[in-house]
Amino acid sequence: MIVLVARTVGRNWAEFRSLEIHLHPRAGLLGLATLTVFLTYAWYIEAWRRLLAGWAQRIGFGDAARAWSLANLGRYVPGKIWSVTGLVVLAQRAGVRGSAAAASAVAFQALVLGTGVAVVAGTTPQATSGLRLAVGLLVALASLGVLVWGPSARWVGRLMNADAPLTALPLSAVGSSGALMFLGWLTYGIAFWLFIRGLLPETQLSFATAAGAFTLSYILGTLALFAPGGIGVRELVMVSLLTPSLGSGGALAASVGSRVLLTVTEAGAALISVALVRRSTAEGSPESP
Repeated sequence: MIVLVARTVGRNWAEFRSLEIHLHPRAGLLGLATLTVFLTYAWYIEAWRRLLAGWAQRIGFGDAARAWSLANLGRYVPGKIWSVTGLVVLAQRAGVRGSAAAASAVAFQALVLGTGVAVVAGTTPQATSGLRLAVGLLVALASLGVLVWGPSARWVGRLMNADAPLTALPLSAVGSSGALMFLGWLTYGIAFWLFIRGLLPETQLSFATAAGAFTLSYILGTLALFAPGGIGVRELVMVSLLTPSLGSGGALAASVGSRVLLTVTEAGAALISVALVRRSTAEGSPESP
């Protein structure tokens, strides 16, 4: 997995360096964009913890950050199941019940889709058809409904060969987790807007356009089963949405640069979380006599 991530960074950086565009980057804005991405990861990790808490499963933020960030790297492996499977396995290693870990991964993806659709509808509704937005929202609601309704939740638990029955997910857990994910999409949008302003300071781009373009491209890239990490799909969507505001060259620079930024921050989040968990474990272990 590390090799795949490194290859992705190298390939994207080479593509970015090859762009024949005169850039005047501002380090302050680019650094602020990077910090905002890490803040977004914190919202998503806490949102996942809220879902697990709905099934009475407690996991510390450090352990949750390690599991979430490592599983997130699975998106760079061909096939979309690896990040979800990795999240389930790592959650179980952290003490989470298997059925709750698997159900939380499903609920998490449904909320990512549903809140993302809401952000696109509120910022750039003209970016895609209303029918597609409605279908995406219905899929998210249907997936959550299975876990919120008691009989279907218990059926899912039996399907997973759960040792203990899977209870219905409380609406309070769905609401608090969904609110954090919605906030995460907004901070993702802020980070992308800051990144473009730092990379192309001469351009004028509204926050709504930046947030809508980033969110829609991210969702479609995630849904593209054939594209590891949404590579290619995300960039194509982003370029088409940003070209009217940034021009073709600026839109291409923004899309490729954003890919580099996210790949680096995703790898960095995984390394930081692993290092912090190991340090915490070392400090908490008793000294040998």
